[in-house]
Amino acid sequence: MTNTGTEIIIDGSQETGGDPGSSPIDVGWQPPTDDSWSPQKPFDFDQCLIDWDSYIHCFRASEEAEETTEEDDAPAIPAVTISDLVRFAPAGSVIHGEPDDVGVVGLPTNFVAAASVHTVDASLFGFPISVRFTPSAYDFSFGDGATLTASSGGATWESLGQAQFTPTDTGHTYTERGTYTARVDVRYTAEVDLGVGWFPVDGEVTAPGPARDIRIFQAHTALVAYTCAQAPTSPGC
Repeated sequence: MTNTGTEIIIDGSQETGGDPGSSPIDVGWQPPTDDSWSPQKPFDFDQCLIDWDSYIHCFRASEEAEETTEEDDAPAIPAVTISDLVRFAPAGSVIHGEPDDVGVVGLPTNFVAAASVHTVDASLFGFPISVRFTPSAYDFSFGDGATLTASSGGATWESLGQAQFTPTDTGHTYTERGTYTARVDVRYTAEVDLGVGWFPVDGEVTAPGPARDIRIFQAHTALVAYTCAQAPTSPGC
């Protein structure tokens, strides 16, 4: 130590022993050369279970979940065809010939058939269904080889305001006397309703009508002096 009057200088050194302590990391540790120390991608759940205590493999980047729509497992009804609806069709229409299913050779016989919209509730393929049939055409067969297709079933002479033996849209004139088997088949279009409204079905259903005998007579004229009103017993009265 030296005192100069204005300052004191202390000079010297001392060596003391000490414990440098220990590093928390093993000095012999070297980083692995592979990537086993980092999380694996894609996510390995089995490895996560092995390293559960350290959670090394149990972290993964969050991903936005994709929206999934539940599939409708309800069974769908098969496509409905006109052949599936035949068994629901209405019965055939009966034909009538005026007057009283008799006629005269050379004069029109008026034929009338009645048909209307027909609706039935039924089950098809195990599903409840409504079927609506609408008349679309009338196929007349007069028994002498002649046929006629009309858009309606015809009307009586009375409803038309016409006299007997007046030609009509559904009338037919026979050229020979005899008994003829006449009939009419009605064609229907179809619509179905499965609970959501009516939908048309392609095609037509035919409802065959029963046969009916029509008797045609030969008429003869005679010249008389009086009318039947005046002489009821005259020929032809």
